[in-house]
Amino acid sequence: MKVVAINGSPRKEGNTAAMLKRLTSKLEAEGIETETIHIGGKKVHGCTACMKCFEKKNNLCIFDDDGINECITKMKDADGIVIGSPTYFADVTTETKALIDRAGYVSLANGGFFVRKAGAAVVAVRRAGAVHAYDSINHLFGITSMVTVGSSYWNLGIGLHPGDVNEDEEGMRTMDNLASNMAWLLKKINSE
Repeated sequence: MKVVAINGSPRKEGNTAAMLKRLTSKLEAEGIETETIHIGGKKVHGCTACMKCFEKKNNLCIFDDDGINECITKMKDADGIVIGSPTYFADVTTETKALIDRAGYVSLANGGFFVRKAGAAVVAVRRAGAVHAYDSINHLFGITSMVTVGSSYWNLGIGLHPGDVNEDEEGMRTMDNLASNMAWLLKKINSE
């Protein structure tokens, strides 16, 4: 079993990364292989709804110069997908939004290869707007027939400066519980 975690934060070692690191370390302790990919701060194309993915049906987006196709391939091959983003103006980063739109279209265009995979959103926030960002990520899971994994609270952590989220005890407990829930679900899915 494998979970791919994608960090949409421009800060490679920021609060989103700290939360993903906490989550993936707990998943690994449960025997789940993990890989984290960092797309934040990279130049990415937004989806243009060109529908070339529906024409080509090759499991890829027509834009092949920004790393999103690598993410799509790793998401397709994984059992679980975690998408992390900081909160920017009450939503996800532009890199995260490009991933959501393009991966969603490519999956739908190619027979729905995300169907019944486990998905979880992880959001870092300074003060407010995290629930909307959390919802934006979860919309991908819903529209592609994935199983959304929750925790004891919304999957978010609070912090301003890089590393501040480590002091958010409730946020870190939420990551622990999220990892436990995802591991349980993946083991149930893979036992059939």
